[in-house]
Order: sequence, then structure tokens, then C-alpha cells
Amino acid sequence: MVDISKVVVVYEDNHLIAVNKPAGWLVQGDETGDTPLSEYVKAWIKVRYQKPGDVFLGTIHRLDRPVSGVTLFARTSKGLTRMNELFKSRAISKTYLAITRHRPPDVTGTLTHYLSKDTQKNLARVYSSLSGRAKKENARKGILKYRMVGQIDQTVLLSISLETGRPHQIRAQLAHIGCPILGDAKYKSDYTFSDGSIALHAWRLEFEHPVKREPVCITAPLPETPWWNPFRPIVEDSPEDLLVGDGEINEL
Repeated sequence: MVDISKVVVVYEDNHLIAVNKPAGWLVQGDETGDTPLSEYVKAWIKVRYQKPGDVFLGTIHRLDRPVSGVTLFARTSKGLTRMNELFKSRAISKTYLAITRHRPPDVTGTLTHYLSKDTQKNLARVYSSLSGRAKKENARKGILKYRMVGQIDQTVLLSISLETGRPHQIRAQLAHIGCPILGDAKYKSDYTFSDGSIALHAWRLEFEHPVKREPVCITAPLPETPWWNPFRPIVEDSPEDLLVGDGEINEL
């Protein structure tokens, strides 16, 4: 039996369950053999509701292993099918928070690139246009919007609205403009963390519930770490100000 004490549920109903994934946890199993988050959530449901048999749990989306934040699962097949349709049609609003050691060239902006996946090195390659090598590698368009929402000394907090869901998209696109995410050695960060995490947090998901047809907004509290803690007042005191759009930069 897995230890469910670290499972932090941030939303739950009959069809869906969302947890705050710790950095370093897998969402689904891989060749490492490490127990994935999905198994922890199944165990949590089994204990909470005293289910004697197997627990249904559908994976709706994934976060990279070193990333923390909202991870949504389906508790019913109906919920899984309908949420997959929402993600496919981009009817989900996804907001991430990232810390970098470099200010972006503009305080706000939209990044549009073409990304391909190098499976051998497990990283995304970024191209400015779909021509030449990008076309040969079947690169796909990646779009995100960002806003600089805070700065403490040399570290910068960015709010990011993800419009497409390419592998490593935020990590690769920010690195491409000279703003690698703190801790992300794969994308040339000059500072890394001993636990292998990176300063990227899936902070907020908004969508229409696929069964109830009601608006749902799920947020995940920041990890308790030395690099996130200084920005906690900005995030907790004025969460609506973190959404990508017009707003002030907070300098502490």
C-alpha cells in the first residue's frame, strides 16, 4: 500500500479529482518503475471511500516530472471522455507560474514558435518559422502568452497562459528568449536545485464542468521552498492580478 499522506487534493466531485502534484513525481508510470501520482490518487480514493475493488482513474493531462501543480484526473469514464474533448478543443484556461533569473525582453508578450521533440535527448527544439529543419522535423506551432508580475532581487516571476500543449513548451520557449526557468538545466538554467525540481508551477485551471455545466476554477498553492516562498505574498494576496493581461509589476 502506498503512503497517501502526501496526496493534496485541491478539487473533487463525483466525476473529477485534482491534486497538487509535488515536483519530482511522475504522473504516469515509466521505465524508472517509480510509483506514479495516479497510483497514489487511486489509493487515496480507495481509503477515503473504503472501496473494496479496483478504482477507476483516468489521466486527463500530464505535467513534466520536475514541474509541480494542478493535475486533473477523471473518476468516471464520462468525465474522462468529456474532459479529453475540452482539452482537445482548447476550452481549458491554463495558467502557470515560472521563476527565471532574467527579465524577458518585454513585460508582456505572446510567444509563437514551432517545436519538435528530440526523443533521444528528451527535449524540445524551437524554431521561429516552419521552414527548413523545422518543416523536416514536423515541428508544430506552440503559442503562449506571458506577463511579468513580480521581481525580487535578480529573480523574476512570470504568469503564463498556455494556448497550446506541446511537450516542454513553456520550458523551451522561455529558454529560447533568454529566460530559462530557474533550476531547468535541460534548458540551460545557470542554477539548479538538489532535488531536481524546476521553478515551474501549474497554478490554475479553469473550465466548464463536463457534466454539471458549471464554471470550475482550480488553483494549487505554491510549493514550500526557498525559491517560491519570497513570491508567496504576491500570489496569495492578489491572485486575480496574476492572470495574463494588464497589471502592475510587484517589486519586493
